[in-house]
Amino acid sequence: MQLLADHFHHVRDFAFFEGPLGLRWDLPKIAGFQITKFMVLQVIAALLTFLVFRGLATRVRSGGPTKGRFWNFWEALALFVRDEVVRPTVGDEHHDHDDVHEHDDNRHGHAHGDYQCREESLSGHHSDRFLPYIWSCFFYILFCNLLGAIPMLGSPTGAIAVTGVLAVCTFVYNVVQGAKSQGGLGTFIVNQCPSLGLEGVMKYAIGFGLWCIEVLGFFIKHGVLAVRLFANIMGGHTVVGVILGFIAMDSVSGSILPVVIFGSVVGQVFIGLLELFVAFLQAYVFAYLATIFLSSSLHAH
Repeated sequence: MQLLADHFHHVRDFAFFEGPLGLRWDLPKIAGFQITKFMVLQVIAALLTFLVFRGLATRVRSGGPTKGRFWNFWEALALFVRDEVVRPTVGDEHHDHDDVHEHDDNRHGHAHGDYQCREESLSGHHSDRFLPYIWSCFFYILFCNLLGAIPMLGSPTGAIAVTGVLAVCTFVYNVVQGAKSQGGLGTFIVNQCPSLGLEGVMKYAIGFGLWCIEVLGFFIKHGVLAVRLFANIMGGHTVVGVILGFIAMDSVSGSILPVVIFGSVVGQVFIGLLELFVAFLQAYVFAYLATIFLSSSLHAH
C-alpha cells in the first residue's frame, strides 16, 4: 500500500518538504531547534491572515465601500463572523437593563431602537472588542485548513499539537476576559459555582461539588476545541488516503482495475471538494464554540 503510505507521508509533519520527481528541501535548524514543515505552513497562514486584515482595514479606513470580488469575499466572511457569531452570542452589555424596560409602554420603542442603531454605528457594539481574537482564530484556522488542499503540503490543523496550542490560547483569553468582566481572577474562579439559594452546610457541600464540576467542565470544553478540529481535518485526509489506497490493492487487477482507478479518482475529487467545505466549516465551528465559551466566561453562573 505504497500509495496510501505516500499520502499520509505528505500530511504528516517533517523537517523537510518533498516535491515531485523526488525533489526534497531540508529545513534548517535555528539555535539547535529544528524547523518543521507545519511550522513553515503556520507562518504562511499567519502572513495570509495579516495581509487579508491589512487589506480590508486599508479599504474600510477610506470610508468608501470595499470594491473587488476578492476583497468583498473576505469582507463578507468577516461580517458574517461579526454579525452571526460574535454579536448575537456575546450579546449587549446592557442586556439586563433592556429586560427591565421590556414591560414599559411601547410608545418610545421605535425611537429607542433607532437611537440604539445609530449609537452602535458610531461607537460599535459592546462585543466588538472581542472581534480581533475571534477573527484571528477564524482566518488563521481557515488558511491552515486550505493549505491542506495544495498537494505536497498538508494541513497544520491536522496535528494535535497545533490545535492544542489554539485551544490553550483560547482558554487563556477567555479566563483573562472573564476576570476583567467579573472584577478579578478570584471573583471569576468563585463565580464558577452557580447560586443555589441554600443555607448552612448544604450550601457549601453542594456548592463545592458543583464548583468542581464547572471548573472541570471549563477545562474539558476547551480541550474539545483541540480534539474536534484535529479529528475533523485529519479524518478528511484519512478518507482520501483510503480511497486512493484501493488502486494499489493486490486483489485489484485485470478488467476491474480501470473501474477501481476511475472510481477512486472521482471519489477523491468529491472528497476534495468536501474537504474545502470542511475547511470553512471547521474554522466557523472553532470560532463559534470559542465565542460561546467566552460569553459564559463574561458572566457569573
